[in-house]
Amino acid sequence: MTHTHLRGAFFGMAAMGLYCLYDVAIKFFGPDYSPLQVLFCAGLVFVPLILVQQLLSGKGGLRPVYPGLTAVRVVAGLLNGTIGAYAFSVLPLAESYAVFFLMPLMIAGLAVPFLGERMDPSRGLAIVAGFAGVLIALRPGGETALGLGHLAALTAASLGAVNYLILRKIGGVESPGVLMLYPAVAQLLVLGFVMPSVWVPMPLAHWGLTTLMGLELFAGGLLIVLAYRNAPAIIVAPMQYSQIIWAAILGSLIFGEGMTTMMILGIAIIIGAGLFILTRGNSAVAPN
Repeated sequence: MTHTHLRGAFFGMAAMGLYCLYDVAIKFFGPDYSPLQVLFCAGLVFVPLILVQQLLSGKGGLRPVYPGLTAVRVVAGLLNGTIGAYAFSVLPLAESYAVFFLMPLMIAGLAVPFLGERMDPSRGLAIVAGFAGVLIALRPGGETALGLGHLAALTAASLGAVNYLILRKIGGVESPGVLMLYPAVAQLLVLGFVMPSVWVPMPLAHWGLTTLMGLELFAGGLLIVLAYRNAPAIIVAPMQYSQIIWAAILGSLIFGEGMTTMMILGIAIIIGAGLFILTRGNSAVAPN
């Protein structure tokens, strides 16, 4: 890979680390609050930060160059955030990531028809292997009873893939304000309408944690934009796999969760498939 692509991979890995901490906070709040309330409180911090960043940067306006794709990304981001939050609130961390790890494979596959990136048969087999790894990790019909939480995680992964594909396509021309502000404001407005029906009073410590979540989202969003500006989707996407290390450690320390041998094997297959695509990324990239 080129130095530019390596920078993209590093930015992607750093962003995923911040997002993992954000997911841990959602799960921490799960027993006491609706996921919608947690997302709303984090958005109260996230949106003003984007506005300030946009004003200070002076780079680009808030009028999108691609309004249609921006609108699709807004809807996908809104649904991804709310559905994904529900999945993390009801599933163990590692189990959630086993499903969410399909997203990089979805991106790698969809990048061919939508972005013109090349894929040979070996990379196609790697995507199939990744899907098989999810089945091994979850063992439907065996130790794991698939439920609404798993369906929510799969849906959120699909929406996340659409979001990142659009980001790769428009990220080089749209301003950071457009890329980050539109989805965040839409989510805050929609969640604001439902807050009266789900709101539960929060102590000061919990407000502090949601503030930290907003900061993590802001920093992670900037890093993702930088990642996709420096490297193609098939290189940035597999960086998501670094989250499983944090999920295993934090899930055990904070929530007392464990990982079965089959789950470890399945996740290893998923990660191996993604890393195979990553190592062949240089030959798979079509010229920009």
